[in-house]
Amino acid sequence: MSISMEATTEAPSRAVAPVALPQIDDPQKVAPKDARAMGALFFAQLQVLEEGTHEYQYARNTLIEMNLSLVQFAVKRFRNRGDGQMEDIIQVGTIGLIKAIDRFELSREVEFTSFAIPYIVGEIKRFFRDSTWSVHVPRRLQELRVTLAKAKEELTSTLGRDPGVAEFAKHLDITEEEVIEGLIASNGYTAGSIDLPLGGTEQGGSDSGTSYADITGDCDPGMELVENLHTLAPLLETLEDRDREIVRMRFGQEMTQAQIGEHLGISQMHVSRLLSRLLTTLREGMLTPN
Repeated sequence: MSISMEATTEAPSRAVAPVALPQIDDPQKVAPKDARAMGALFFAQLQVLEEGTHEYQYARNTLIEMNLSLVQFAVKRFRNRGDGQMEDIIQVGTIGLIKAIDRFELSREVEFTSFAIPYIVGEIKRFFRDSTWSVHVPRRLQELRVTLAKAKEELTSTLGRDPGVAEFAKHLDITEEEVIEGLIASNGYTAGSIDLPLGGTEQGGSDSGTSYADITGDCDPGMELVENLHTLAPLLETLEDRDREIVRMRFGQEMTQAQIGEHLGISQMHVSRLLSRLLTTLREGMLTPN
């Protein structure tokens, strides 16, 4: 590490005017003790420099790089929960560090380390809370799941069995509807493969040869056609006789517009305009709620 000018080793209580900051070639190599002293100087200047200027960006970026070790320190407690996401966790922790730098004030008279760690850890916890769900559910329900899990532990030890919905509601002082909603939402926390054998696990354990996919229903395209025809029938009855005849010839007998025009004694262009109007009317009718 090289510093082009000598930096003060005492933390200034307040910066009243911008001063030249030391040029640090590799901020990540600054020793923690030196980082604390120089950090105070950089924070003081960050408060008086104009945001968006080159000097301001230099001070902010240097503070980020000098304190990346705090991210590494905070990440250690999550090393067993990464599941191959350690790079993402470090990036998220760095976001927490940046938020701490942007919100830190020397007037707080607290060490930046004590101020920054909760921001970093909080950002990482938020990442786990939002990203580990297999199905996205609202934040309120994510938090309710955690509350229900804790309540289940307490009630199970007291009752000697799994609690029911009413017991959850009474214990947490919430409605039974809220309990049910939270329990249903908890199903979105993990997801299994539909190719998993019935009664087995992803590591095996079932010789039935039948998977969940084999017994899971699928959408029948014919059902949609039946529903559309059921909706369309009363709409066709509201059309005038000629309009209904045009629809029948075009889609029932699959006649061309020219053939329909010849049959009715009108031009093909006229038939095209009539069909366009009729289809718009029918489409709007099918989409209108009853």
